[in-house]
Amino acid sequence: MPASTQPSAVLPSASASTELVIGEDGLARPPWASQDQLLMDYYDTEWGMPIADERGVFERLCMEIFQSGLSWRLILQRRPLLRAAFSGFDVDAVAEFGDDDLERLMLDAGVIRNRLKISSIIKNARATIVLRESEPLHELVWSAKPQVTPRPTTVAEVPSSSEESRWLTKQLKARGFSFVGPTNLFALMEAIGVVDTHLVGSHRRGSSGVWPES
Repeated sequence: MPASTQPSAVLPSASASTELVIGEDGLARPPWASQDQLLMDYYDTEWGMPIADERGVFERLCMEIFQSGLSWRLILQRRPLLRAAFSGFDVDAVAEFGDDDLERLMLDAGVIRNRLKISSIIKNARATIVLRESEPLHELVWSAKPQVTPRPTTVAEVPSSSEESRWLTKQLKARGFSFVGPTNLFALMEAIGVVDTHLVGSHRRGSSGVWPES
């Protein structure tokens, strides 16, 4: 990432968030991860943990694309079906999908049947293969890691994009990726540990090991 890019950060706070919800297990979580068991499990075990391999990053990128305009819970609920429909998000396999596969997926009730999203995922798989010749997808995404991570104490303080996600958008679009933008790429960065936007005081804050002092 260019050295001139400035890191994005929310000003730190000395106190923990008053918006955290203390569960029956005594653990503090944000409201979105406190009511639904599927979301709670995802928050406790996956969200924000480092993913730094090609297939893993590609799958999470695909999930963010599918989520656009929909609820994250729906995507998590459909994830096993999406994995089955897209060959486990194996990049080489998805890159070989043709028109017949596109029509098959449009008829699959387990898939988010949006032609533009499905087409973008196939296109992005092909672009991911090309990237291997220079800077692999996972390395490019992680090169957007800022110098400082946000320290939100309220939900309102959690950024929806950053200077780094805008930079990453330009990089990926220049390399042939589609349906990517500063918002869904920032969400990807949150999901795979590139940034830590757990509310201060959450039991997951700093748990990724990427930002242990955050």
